[in-house]
Amino acid sequence: MERSDRRYTRTYSFSSYMKTRFRFNCFFLLLAVCACTEELPTVSLGIDNYYHIARMTKLHLSPALTGEKYLWCVNGEAVSHEREFIFIAAEEGIYNLSFEIIDPETPYRHEFTVAVSHEEVEYSAYISRVFEYCPAPGQFVNEMPRYEEGDTYKDILQKAEDCISGTNDEMITLGAYGGYVTFGFDHTVMNVPGEKDFMIRGNCFYELTQPDKKGGSAEPGIVMVSYDTNCNGIPDDKWYELAGSEYFSSTCTHNYSITYYAPDENREIVGDGNFITDLNYISWTDNSGNTGYVAKNIFHNQDYFPKWIHDSQIYFEGSLLANNAVDTSGNGSYFILYSYPWGYVDNHPNDYPELNSFDISWAVDSGGNHVDLPGVDFIRVYTGVNQYCGWLGETSTELSQAQDLHISLPGTPQPPM
Repeated sequence: MERSDRRYTRTYSFSSYMKTRFRFNCFFLLLAVCACTEELPTVSLGIDNYYHIARMTKLHLSPALTGEKYLWCVNGEAVSHEREFIFIAAEEGIYNLSFEIIDPETPYRHEFTVAVSHEEVEYSAYISRVFEYCPAPGQFVNEMPRYEEGDTYKDILQKAEDCISGTNDEMITLGAYGGYVTFGFDHTVMNVPGEKDFMIRGNCFYELTQPDKKGGSAEPGIVMVSYDTNCNGIPDDKWYELAGSEYFSSTCTHNYSITYYAPDENREIVGDGNFITDLNYISWTDNSGNTGYVAKNIFHNQDYFPKWIHDSQIYFEGSLLANNAVDTSGNGSYFILYSYPWGYVDNHPNDYPELNSFDISWAVDSGGNHVDLPGVDFIRVYTGVNQYCGWLGETSTELSQAQDLHISLPGTPQPPM
């Protein structure tokens, strides 16, 4: 009995010793883990496993980790090698994405899912906002839209938006060369391969004597587009020109600029005895060494220089199309302004929607290189010709409405994407 008790006591003592030692080792292991954790803190990738967004809206993905190279894939297809990526989709559905850091020391791969659904409030096919309205001097300026005494730039901007947003269809003028308007929709206009993406209406018409030559009152406006890469909702990202039929022509001048000067109160006011009342009304100079005037005519007596602008000069730049007007009378009484084949606003009558529609795939950078944009958030139109046509006055682009061709109008079936 005594021996048995001693054995039991020894056995118990050994068990206690092992438990104590085990706890002791665990304590130091915990210290070691804590020490490693402090030296190599866990960093979140910054990308979730699942996202849910509406179609035609952006999902800005910005991983916290860095490496030598990056690879983004959508449904197994490589789409970007940049560190940050904006996902956007025109079609509803489930999209499987992956992000990979290609680095010999810290490789990383993360797979996740994006569910794209129909928007809760139906998108509009028409303009929702005008961001900028900056016309050059012209005979319809201060009339389309109408300036009222005391109007500020904010007031005029709102009037321009009221004219061309939604289903409104009231003309605004861009004035002489360079004058522009910038607008957007309530969603990103998607770049659908093989299809035109948006349409813009103007007030061009063909004259009746030779309609087959597509001449009349074509006042072509050049189109610029921008994708909101910083996702801040304002047009401060890079701009790209949609290369129309004349972009690569030797007659198209790139990097052109012009400055208009407010009327000189001390100028000599001289008319032509017919329709021009002030030949030296608003002077201009360009970066090619040319000078000229926007003259005043008897048909429009208001100020041609934007009255809400208090600076003494206005500057514009862009591409310059060759003059398209021909004086067929020989005496300045009958001008025909011929349409360019395609790619410009107010260049063909609205009865030809295909000739007034635009493809985002035409986008080029400042060097004329093709740019692949998933869509655009901002569209800018500016008068692309610098010419004066006697009693007709300066060539000025006018527009009244724009439409996303991928959004169904009420009562019509959803267009295929």
